[in-house]
Amino acid sequence: MTEANLTPRQQKWFASVRAGLERDTGKTLARWVAIARTCPERAHRARLEWFKANHGLLQNRASLVLSEAFERRVAWDEPEKLIDALWSDLAARSIFEAVDAAARAAPDVVRSARKSFTAWSCRVQFAALRPVRGGQAMLGLALTPDCAPRLEPPRNESWSERLKARTTLSSAGDVDAEIVALLEAARERS
Repeated sequence: MTEANLTPRQQKWFASVRAGLERDTGKTLARWVAIARTCPERAHRARLEWFKANHGLLQNRASLVLSEAFERRVAWDEPEKLIDALWSDLAARSIFEAVDAAARAAPDVVRSARKSFTAWSCRVQFAALRPVRGGQAMLGLALTPDCAPRLEPPRNESWSERLKARTTLSSAGDVDAEIVALLEAARERS
């Protein structure tokens, strides 16, 4: 991920993971990359498990090492490619564009692309959106479900645990004044 796609808090966290790797393990990132290239596994999850089982390196640090050691199909430092891949369905893409415009209305908002969702943050993440079947999208917000009748508690979402409410959006028209106000409220709490 490029720093332009991270909040200052996220930049600091990633820097601490990188700095702590050598301090806590006694091996440089370059040494860990060399070790990663000896891994017999090909899938990312299997490589993470291999690192834990064979070297005691847990997910965050192992992910850092693996991102340096192996090219990914969609590069994290190319967020527009991630977004294009994730939002390839035209109906879902129109929902994404409406939410993106509303979420980034404030100047301090950072949008970051993930493999399975797109997130918006200020100091911390306040919203995320992922495509669902049928050209719909699921919006997660850093609000409680009782803030609006159309919100419900999340179920097995992969985004931040801070997002305590979600709603399904069926079209770009669902990104109405209420959703815009909910996005703003979530941003202000972040």
